[in-house]
Amino acid sequence: MNKDLTVGKPSQVLWQFCLPMFGSIIFQQLYNIADSLVAGKFIGENALAAVGNSYEITLIFIAFAFGCNIGCSVIVSRYFGAKDYDEMKTSVYTSLIGSAVLCAVLMLIGLVGCHGLLELINTPDEILADSSLYLDIYVLGLPFMFFYNIATGIFSALGDSKTPFYFLAVSSLSNIGVDILFVAGFKMGVAGVAWATFLCQGISCLLALYFVLRRLAKIRIEDDRARLFSRRILGEIVRIALPSTLQQSFISVGNIVIQSVVNSFGASVMAGYSAAIKLNNLVITSFTTLGNGISNYTGQNLGADKPDRVRAGFKAGVRMVWLLCVPLVALYLLCGEALIRFFMNAPSVLAVESGLQLLRVVAPFYFVVSVKLAADGVLRGAEMMRAFMVSTLTDLVLRVALAVFLSGGMGTLGVWSAWPIGWCVATGLSLLFYLRKFKKQPVAA
Repeated sequence: MNKDLTVGKPSQVLWQFCLPMFGSIIFQQLYNIADSLVAGKFIGENALAAVGNSYEITLIFIAFAFGCNIGCSVIVSRYFGAKDYDEMKTSVYTSLIGSAVLCAVLMLIGLVGCHGLLELINTPDEILADSSLYLDIYVLGLPFMFFYNIATGIFSALGDSKTPFYFLAVSSLSNIGVDILFVAGFKMGVAGVAWATFLCQGISCLLALYFVLRRLAKIRIEDDRARLFSRRILGEIVRIALPSTLQQSFISVGNIVIQSVVNSFGASVMAGYSAAIKLNNLVITSFTTLGNGISNYTGQNLGADKPDRVRAGFKAGVRMVWLLCVPLVALYLLCGEALIRFFMNAPSVLAVESGLQLLRVVAPFYFVVSVKLAADGVLRGAEMMRAFMVSTLTDLVLRVALAVFLSGGMGTLGVWSAWPIGWCVATGLSLLFYLRKFKKQPVAA
């Protein structure tokens, strides 16, 4: 069901809209967690390291899909809020066409260049072949990931966060079962992990596209037929998508640099890092997704010329992410070792200690970075992309530079410490940009 985010009590509207999105991202992360879990439990520590090592490169592709999602979602939500359904439909079709072209280019680059990139980041010889195989299969499934992201972006722009949640819940739970079947039953190794993800993401994508197009067909427009493509709207989408894509891409490249530093400490540290970073990314991606919900909320309300509701939405968003922080921080600090061990069968002491150390360093600062991601949601929804990029790149540059610098004297502790430092500085910048724009606006009740 489509939902107008421009009416109703802002805090209640945002909670009802964002909570299914949070559930969706939990299931989305189950894809990656299931891959690592099955690899570590049923194949071995080197397989876990291989999947984790490949994951940092897959984040580059995810960055482009994420950018397409945000660009489409913000523009569609703006036209939906303004009740301009002709342009809204054209925005959807333009997003699908543009994303298809981009996906084809990325597939070609991925199939040709991923192996060389693995060598460039000092991937140990014992996991190089498995890492390369995993990436090759992953790249073949890029169309499913791209079009699923576009479909979920459209649902979110229409105020519907529940439908994609249902698709993703079924698909993610199925992925766990297929992972185990392919790896433990058919003995397919790392390839089985990759093919399971390919199959389940494909089904989820096709279902999401079918239902979103059927939903759009029910929205009547004046001419009864929207244009299939608009260069002007493509430019609008790119203007929003490009900074978000660059943000995620730069972060991915930065993570690859950090991964290369971690690789220098050996396969055991890599395995521990792989488990811990999956747990960390589960939290960060969850907050980012809630930030996307705030972007849709902001876009609809600014499209409807109701800027007073934006501040109330931001405050509600911060309360939401902090309520989520409390149990997550407690879980990671109190049960971190059990969670790390859950990913591996008979792990080495070094692997467990490395992963646990990372969780203990970063978890308390989730309260800080969650505020940044909520503010970023407002900046994106308000199309303040320059401010958004400055804050994000500051975080990235600090984290990468400090990880490389501090690793020399402090070892892995120096690498992990770069995260909270970058988060704190960038959060201050995001809040500054947000307040400069919306401080003088009244707060809607």
